[in-house]
Amino acid sequence: MSESANGADPGEHVEIVRSPTERRNGATADIDLLPTLDILRRINAEDAEVPGAVAAVLPDVARAVELGVAALGSGGTVHYFGAGTSGRIGAMDAAELPPTYGIGPDQVTAHHAGGDPALTRATEASEDDERLGAADAAPLGPGDLVVGLAASGRTPYVAGALRAARAAGAATVLISANPEAPLRAEADVHVGVDTGAEVIAGSTRMKAGTAQKLVLNAFSTAVMVRMGRTYSNLMVGMDASNAKLRGRLVTILVEATGQDEHDCAEALAKADGDARTALTALLSGADTSTAAEAVRTAQGSVRDALRHLSAGS
Repeated sequence: MSESANGADPGEHVEIVRSPTERRNGATADIDLLPTLDILRRINAEDAEVPGAVAAVLPDVARAVELGVAALGSGGTVHYFGAGTSGRIGAMDAAELPPTYGIGPDQVTAHHAGGDPALTRATEASEDDERLGAADAAPLGPGDLVVGLAASGRTPYVAGALRAARAAGAATVLISANPEAPLRAEADVHVGVDTGAEVIAGSTRMKAGTAQKLVLNAFSTAVMVRMGRTYSNLMVGMDASNAKLRGRLVTILVEATGQDEHDCAEALAKADGDARTALTALLSGADTSTAAEAVRTAQGSVRDALRHLSAGS
């Protein structure tokens, strides 16, 4: 059987893509004729449209957040599934949550088509494997949440994960840059951000990728806030694994309580570095062991722990 010059089988099925991100952008049609600064201005002008497009779908993001809170609040887990840029954004978000908010490493997990090697070296064929997505989602079930990340809204790997998850009783979310995403029917919630044509046609690491990062950061941050993993806007669940971060926790305690640095450092030491216990003790006047038990009862929420202590006093 003959092959074309680039090694492709001429009889192989070729998918004709018509998603919004594949269209040509009239505003950048002459970008290759422009001087450097004007190229950057065109890119920047297109990037500036993304926050407004995200704002338009915030009600859908809120619905996704409620599903995330329900999953983690009931002892379930959240799983991101994506390929290419989308998968890498998911991996970054999931990796940053445990040290930032003190959650378990398995509570939010990212799955990338092609596995870990694809995070640093593109393996584009992996995203076409629906069976691979289904296999990666096979362990999930009721109480879990799957978040599919696909700029086009049609990636087979993500399709396999969403379909397998729904069949197993898990909740499903799709985050795309295509309001008419073919996979929207596979999700309980579709966050379809209308980012339109890319600066470079089909280069979804640009506006679509920016939108997915904004949405996913907002989603996970809102879930953590709703789960009581912050006190005000302070990272009281942060994992202080080095001296710099332990110093930051002392600063957080000073800002949250108004008490002096020495007292906050002492409270943090008594709490074995757990800022939530230290903060609860400082604000309530309770001893460390009582504060720690209140935090455990409140599943890590300082405000709920303080309410519990106040009600018992």
